[in-house]
Amino acid sequence: MKKLTLIVGVLALVVTSCGDTQKEKPATAPESMVKKEAEAAKPDVPAEEVTVTIKANDQMKYDLTEIKVPVNSKVTLTLVNEGKMPKEAMGHNFVLLKKGTDVADFAMRAIEAGIAKEHIPSGTETIAYTKLTGGGESVTITFDAPAKGSYDFICSFPGHWGMMKGKLVVG
Repeated sequence: MKKLTLIVGVLALVVTSCGDTQKEKPATAPESMVKKEAEAAKPDVPAEEVTVTIKANDQMKYDLTEIKVPVNSKVTLTLVNEGKMPKEAMGHNFVLLKKGTDVADFAMRAIEAGIAKEHIPSGTETIAYTKLTGGGESVTITFDAPAKGSYDFICSFPGHWGMMKGKLVVG
């Protein structure tokens, strides 16, 4: 009987002390479930459509060096070559590069790619690009804006990237 009383007393002490010092943690849903619920609560908002026109000329210049677009936008970009020279002599394009791309290295490989490949080297560094245009020509592309941040754009025609460059700012 003494053993039973001792055991009951120890258990009572443990239960009492545990109840006083431990606080119950609130129940939390797994992170994946929270994300799904947040996505379900978010109404279907169509991507904002943005239209951009960028002009190029025979002096190897774009008229824009910065283009700002909202996050989650669909961008329709038109490149207008206001020059007079043919694309073989003074072609222009618009090439949007992924973050971290070595622009000089990309431009050197663009030379090697040649006009048959529109001076776009093989690889995965591009987000979007237009074909080459000659004087008086224009071309339009549509692409989804990348994640928030700043991205380089260039003309990849040989020798142009040093002067024909800018930033696409997504924010």
